[in-house]
Amino acid sequence: MPDRTPYLAANWKMHKTVAEAADFVDALLPKIGATRNDVVICPPFLALGEVVSRTRGSAIKIAAQNMHEAESGAFTGEVSAPMLLDAGVHAVVLGHSERRQYFGETDESLARKVPVALAAGLEPILCIGESEEARDAGQTESVLERQLQADLAEVDPALLADVVIAYEPIWAIGTGRTASPEQAQEAVAFVRDVLRAQEAEAERVRVLYGGSVKPANAAELMAQPDIDGALVGGASLEPDDFAAIVEAA
Repeated sequence: MPDRTPYLAANWKMHKTVAEAADFVDALLPKIGATRNDVVICPPFLALGEVVSRTRGSAIKIAAQNMHEAESGAFTGEVSAPMLLDAGVHAVVLGHSERRQYFGETDESLARKVPVALAAGLEPILCIGESEEARDAGQTESVLERQLQADLAEVDPALLADVVIAYEPIWAIGTGRTASPEQAQEAVAFVRDVLRAQEAEAERVRVLYGGSVKPANAAELMAQPDIDGALVGGASLEPDDFAAIVEAA
């Protein structure tokens, strides 16, 4: 089995001013200086420049929380891949459940965005996951398969190993309710099965778990054989908590 480097991403969502972001980075860097894991911070757009500047020369990579598929145009409020690259960004979160739920993100738009990110040299962090209703109805696998097939439809299978997949059960995001390690492993293993069916190098794809990840449960979740890290929300807002999760991997 390929050696997949653990991947820990801090999704700050709509939190932290530029000054608060700077303070966070200054506090975090000494705590994770020895890590060999891939550590990614996903700040709000206005803080991207400051965080890129303060992490330059460190092991930390920076991701945006969204992007538009067009290079430029009359799309008020949006940012493009070239703009993110110009800002020093390495990766981009795409398809987070909050983008899907509150802002109308569709599988069709993601099918356009993912290959654009890859072509630009940005690492897509593609989020997928089922609702509580879908899980209770026994539809977890059908939802995940539909999202993966639709969102990756325009991606060359040879490039799929450059995509990071984040499995985030919607019922566990910001609720304090976490999928058990067994539930998370089962879903992530299924994700790999779907990727294998697409002739992808499924063993090289890093698949993360996201959904109320905390220092107390991170090690058990990431000890599962197919879980390669975490997309962390609330617990990523405190340097000590996020450093503990990085260490747990």
